[in-house]
Amino acid sequence: MSDDQVALKGSTRARGALEALNFSMADMQAGIGPFLGVFLQGKGWATGAIGTVMTIGGVAGMLMTAPAGALIDATKKKRIAVIVSGIFTVLASTLIWFSQSIWVVATSQIATAIAGAAIGPAVAGITLGIVRQNGFNRQNGRNQAWNHAGNMVGAALSGYLGWKFGFGAVFVLAALFGVLAIVSVLMIPEAEIDHQAARGLEKDDGKDDDAGKAEGFKMLLHNKPLLILAASLAFFHLGNGGLLPLYTLAVASKDVNPAIFAAEMIVVAQAVMIVAAIVAMRSAEAKGYWLVILVTFLILPVRGLIASYFITSWGVFPVQILDGIAAGLQSVAVPGLVARILAGTGRVNVGQGAVMTVQGVGASLSPAVGGWIAEGLGYHVTFILLGAFSLVSIALWVGFAGSLKPACAGKPGAPLRAVAA
Repeated sequence: MSDDQVALKGSTRARGALEALNFSMADMQAGIGPFLGVFLQGKGWATGAIGTVMTIGGVAGMLMTAPAGALIDATKKKRIAVIVSGIFTVLASTLIWFSQSIWVVATSQIATAIAGAAIGPAVAGITLGIVRQNGFNRQNGRNQAWNHAGNMVGAALSGYLGWKFGFGAVFVLAALFGVLAIVSVLMIPEAEIDHQAARGLEKDDGKDDDAGKAEGFKMLLHNKPLLILAASLAFFHLGNGGLLPLYTLAVASKDVNPAIFAAEMIVVAQAVMIVAAIVAMRSAEAKGYWLVILVTFLILPVRGLIASYFITSWGVFPVQILDGIAAGLQSVAVPGLVARILAGTGRVNVGQGAVMTVQGVGASLSPAVGGWIAEGLGYHVTFILLGAFSLVSIALWVGFAGSLKPACAGKPGAPLRAVAA
């Protein structure tokens, strides 16, 4: 599909505001993100305790993603959902600066995770409501490229400001990014968001009748491609979720500046993600999503091995280049595939939330599992074991290829019954 065809849906202003929102929303999704572990370690926290509070937040976010998706499907106040989430994330992150007691940090992580749970489905819904199903893959690819660029710039600034002025500057920067995100979402004209299209219900071309009614929530449990996707992602994130923060701690325990090192890791990964997001967008248009997602699963075991054998300041480059490829591809392929599978059901955003919930089971457990393994067996063994979880994802994805490939290759806008057999 050409850029001209996509431009027929959504004004330049609306799509530009979407991209600005994605650029500035990184800190809204994760608060101070990977810097949290380094910050708490500097305050005397052990790896097991750090992993545990991260897991507590992950569990809270996991439980809220599906309800948040259902809310986004139902509401016509999607912009307000993004604004409220941003405010709560900034406030929650600020709490950690004033107190590092386990209860304050755990509460902050819970609040951040709950707020972040609504942002992903909200932005996906707004995007779908503006560009419709036929334009979603391309616009989502552009959104993700801008999001990774924002992560890269934010991390670079956080690393520099943290080194120059201390970790307090990282918290201030997170608040500034939150303000930029709120301004960006307010620049999206409300009138350009078709809320029926935003939930996967579009009017047929040339017809004035309503786009149909949403199907029941139970249909999510009968959609085989969706279930396999969610399960595969759960095992992938069980290994992937804890690898970055633990690798950061492993190297930060050596003679390096922790703020600079954490920033370096993020910048390398996010720079690669920008390119990977664009590649995923192009590949999905040409060949579908199946191979794109398989490649992401194949990367994690290799990344775990490299992380295990190269716990050095320069080891960040191969470890994070691979992470950037996997994360960049998934950031486009996963929401694009969910939107494609659930087109016509009216449950696209609750489907996005449901997939995030299941993969969140793995992601939320990973820091705690990895943290306690690291205390008992050391970082070398931990990284190999975390990488090995993705072997289950590979087995599922290849084993059910017969069911998955038709769904992954389906044309945008295909009804559920055409791809969910």
